[in-house]
Amino acid sequence: MIVLIDNGHGVNTPGKRSPEGGALREYKYAREIAAEVVKRLKARGYDARQIVPEDADVALGQRAARVNAVCDIYGASNVCLVSIHCNAAGSGAQWMNARGWEAWTSPGQTAGDRLAECLYAAARRDLPAGTPIRTDTTDGDSDKESAFTILQRTRCAAVLTENLFQDNREDVAYLLSPAGRDRIAQLHVDGIIDYICRYGR
Repeated sequence: MIVLIDNGHGVNTPGKRSPEGGALREYKYAREIAAEVVKRLKARGYDARQIVPEDADVALGQRAARVNAVCDIYGASNVCLVSIHCNAAGSGAQWMNARGWEAWTSPGQTAGDRLAECLYAAARRDLPAGTPIRTDTTDGDSDKESAFTILQRTRCAAVLTENLFQDNREDVAYLLSPAGRDRIAQLHVDGIIDYICRYGR
């Protein structure tokens, strides 16, 4: 199983930061977490790769093409993708009240649903007690669904994670703490390994 890790947005994407000085910038944070996830997976013997090592934003269509090029080589069933982001409830101009962790897949029953369930289970284990886990169980599983390009236009199992809110004071304080960085990275590692062990070839 080839594990592809995507990191949301780029240095040139407007907004996407915490209010009052932007101590958390999503493009930078997501890349740091993505790099750590890849490092930890490699240390465990897995073939893990970052698909957007650049700081500049890479168009969504190009990101999808990079994923599908790997699928062409190894087969889509032998590839999985996790796109790492931080959520926001507003424009970044002020602090908001929304909090929590969630994951998204493309609409309908997809290969990403199983990967999302493994990531949800890891989030429940790895994040502090009381952290809101945001779900949509109307179709029988936990993940939310949307036709995001990185999910809809890639051929492998694909999930987009929203790792707490970059415009919530409590979430940002946790995200930027050493413990928070460790736990956000580790939940991805744990969820991905669980998925591979359960469903990988």
